[in-house]
Amino acid sequence: MYAKRMKRLGTETAFEVLARAKLLEAKGMNVVHLEIGEPDFDTPANIKNAAIEALQQGYTHYNPSPGLPEVRATIAEYISKDRGIQVKPENVVVVPGAKPTLFFAALAILEEGDEAIYPNPGFPIYESVIKFLGAKAVPIKLREGNDFNLDVDELEKKITSRTRLIILNSPQNPTGGVLPYEQLKRIAEITYKKNLFILSDEVYSKIIYEGKHTSIAAFPGMLEKTIILDGYSKTYAMTGWRLGFGVMNETLAKHVARLQTNCTSCTNSFIQRAGMKALTDPQDEPRKMVAEFKRRRDVIVEGLNSIKGVTCLKPKGAFYVFPNVSGTGIDSDELAKKLLDEKGVAVLSGTAFGKYGKGYLRFSYANSVENIKEGVSRMKEYVESHEKKSRR
Repeated sequence: MYAKRMKRLGTETAFEVLARAKLLEAKGMNVVHLEIGEPDFDTPANIKNAAIEALQQGYTHYNPSPGLPEVRATIAEYISKDRGIQVKPENVVVVPGAKPTLFFAALAILEEGDEAIYPNPGFPIYESVIKFLGAKAVPIKLREGNDFNLDVDELEKKITSRTRLIILNSPQNPTGGVLPYEQLKRIAEITYKKNLFILSDEVYSKIIYEGKHTSIAAFPGMLEKTIILDGYSKTYAMTGWRLGFGVMNETLAKHVARLQTNCTSCTNSFIQRAGMKALTDPQDEPRKMVAEFKRRRDVIVEGLNSIKGVTCLKPKGAFYVFPNVSGTGIDSDELAKKLLDEKGVAVLSGTAFGKYGKGYLRFSYANSVENIKEGVSRMKEYVESHEKKSRR
């Protein structure tokens, strides 16, 4: 009755776990939410005020599918300065959230039977979209022993005559890994020679604790072949505003804009104006958020490493940790389920991010230090209790 391609479409487990957690809360359980990748801060006041002002000024109507001209110009100027590349407004498409850049770009690039390489463990929508379009999703494994960075030699071996697209994500969800400059340089050299597209997911580019973010688009020849995926949700605590943008070559930008015309028509006008304010005002509030995330990172890493059978690397960016729980002797899927059902701690199994996530859990530390300590304490109690039962 329904299109067969719907069977190929995946989901985002974080929202499913959130729904389960809310049901348990409705029944009276106290739940510590460490599952959803959403800053617990309020959207900064200057951004909210800009949206109100735009509403009062009449920004309540249709606008061009690629975005308001002044907003595209502001984003182009911001990206040019921030990433060290020359971007024009014609390279920018404003979209409702970050995901449409992935979906529209993949629609414009991939034919059935093409291959796309994506990080695994990684954001689950990468694999979902590739498969939905009838292309082959080729995982590149991220290993704990390599700081969850990909092996460039392995990546090169996975490239075939059918490869059209490679997806990168740095800082990365779910591991918090950051691709080193030298790795990015090698990937750029390989993909440039093979004339491949790179979709560079940079939504966490401003949440970085060590070093400086580098975009692969900044390497020679790569601006033409790179799609920068970025947005406002994480940096400015604007998850519910649904505002993002893509930066790409002019031809692809026209294709993506036309897809938007056919799908959403355009992105909300007054929200675009608020986003423009976010980029042009002083960045004091986002910097405060990052400083707090770093503090929370240190707390949760120390706490998790104190649990017998758990090892946790210190992430270099984003607001996630990806502890190895295989030493507990508990299957990661089972552990995630039990933590929620029996201890009221909502986390995600690593398998929510692909098959290579088995043996890991993902915690979002976009929550208060108090709640983080409580969640880790409850997990420690459960693991110790399980160990005692196993000895009997």
